[in-house]
Amino acid sequence: MKKFQDGKGSLWVASVKERAGEDYKGRFWLVLTPEGGGETVELRDVRWNSSKTADRTLRTMSDVELRKRLRWALGRTPASQQVA
Repeated sequence: MKKFQDGKGSLWVASVKERAGEDYKGRFWLVLTPEGGGETVELRDVRWNSSKTADRTLRTMSDVELRKRLRWALGRTPASQQVA
């Protein structure tokens, strides 16, 4: 889990979600959530095969990279569902 600010100064939390099942390929993906609560944004195209790799990647991702991915995700989300 990693906290970062979006372009408007709102705090977000980047974390990982896991799919159940025996197939490990792409089991984990990136999830962005407003810190105060609200609609979660899932980036299912950012995937990892293990929680260890996902956690390491999140720890090393810059705030700039996280903001960019948040903008991309919100750009794909209908305007009625956008939170930032």
